[in-house]
This record gives sequence, structure tokens and C-alpha cells, in this order.
Amino acid sequence: MALQDLPPDARPREKLLARGPAALGDAELLALLLRTGIRGKNVLHLSQELLDTFGGLAGLLGTGLADLKRIKGLGGTAKRAELAAVLEIARRAMGQQLAERAVFDSPATVRQYVQLHLASRPHEVFAVLFLDAQNRLLAMEELFRGTLTQTSVYPREVVLRALHHHAAATVLAHNHPSGSVQPSRADIQITQTLKAALALVDVRVLDHVIVAPGQSLSMAEDGLV
Repeated sequence: MALQDLPPDARPREKLLARGPAALGDAELLALLLRTGIRGKNVLHLSQELLDTFGGLAGLLGTGLADLKRIKGLGGTAKRAELAAVLEIARRAMGQQLAERAVFDSPATVRQYVQLHLASRPHEVFAVLFLDAQNRLLAMEELFRGTLTQTSVYPREVVLRALHHHAAATVLAHNHPSGSVQPSRADIQITQTLKAALALVDVRVLDHVIVAPGQSLSMAEDGLV
């Protein structure tokens, strides 16, 4: 069923034009992008299924093309391409915010940014946000994959990338595919090891952010950095 086949008072486009985008629910906003559903499932139901599958809009923003392809109704390239483009616009907009203002003017934005990029990954990814002297984002790089241990994260590589970007500070970040964002003993050890290594080249570690679908944790706020 397409949007035009819905009753007039249930059509997201008409509702948006009459009352503004804030009046729409998440599924209604997503339905405007998808436009049509599939046999036996109208576009609003398909939109809600997407939100339920990926953990709401935040989870959807961290979803890749391969994940979208597995959803019945998104097998066609056009819908997936359009949705992926919108998701990438949202990620880049948040990245631009971090590049234009001091990161720690809004620590919640940092956690959201990391969550968008890492929370939905099926494997553990360790990334570093490189910041300038005003704590503005210079770059975010995914440096290591796999279980986070002393031997899987190389301080020398992190130091070299910090020097490459002429960074004054960093935010460490990784995801927990298990769903829990509580830092492990290895997380704490890696943080202290990298903090000591980066201090040798006058680069500060401001935080270590851990994310999972729908959750995030700042180790600095917990006094662990």
C-alpha cells in the first residue's frame, strides 16, 4: 500500500504540511522516505518494522547497506540507496557540528556521533577522534578491529596518526557488540596505556566512549580517564 492509498488524515505528507515535521512520529517520517510498502504490509508498518529491527532512529542511523538489504521490502536498489543517502547526510551533519565547535561544549553530541558510526557493528571496532587545540574534530579513524586487548591495540600506531593530524587531543572510542557499555578491565588498561603513550608527544586523551545499540558511556564522566 502506498501513502496515497492511506486515509487522508493518516497520510504523513499532508500531516507534515498542515502541522509541521515535529508533529510526525518516527515511523511517519520514515514512511515519507520509503513511499510504498509491500504486499500485505503498508508503508507505515514497514517503517515501524525497520525501527523495531534496528533499535529506533539512532540504531537505523548506524545501519549499513548490507543490513538494509536483509529487510523484506528494501531489496530493490532505489529504496536502499535513498535511505542510505539520508542516513549518511545525518552522519555528516553531526560530523560538521563537531568540526565547527569545541567537542566538549556538547559531550552528548560526541557520544551520539560515535554511536552512529560504531554501535551497530557486529564486531568490536576501536576508533580515535583526533581534535585540534580548541577540541574541534579533525578526523575520526577506525584503527583496530577484533576483541580489545593489550595486544590488539598498538599505541605506536595511535601516536603516529595523532602526529599525522597535528592533533592536540583525542577521544578514544569503541563498541561492545554484546550490548553492555560497562568498561572491562582491558578497556581501562588500554585507556591508561594510550594516555601515557600520547602524553609523550603532548597529546591529551580527553575521554574514552563506549557504545552499544541504544546505549553509550563516557569513561571520563565515570572518572576512569
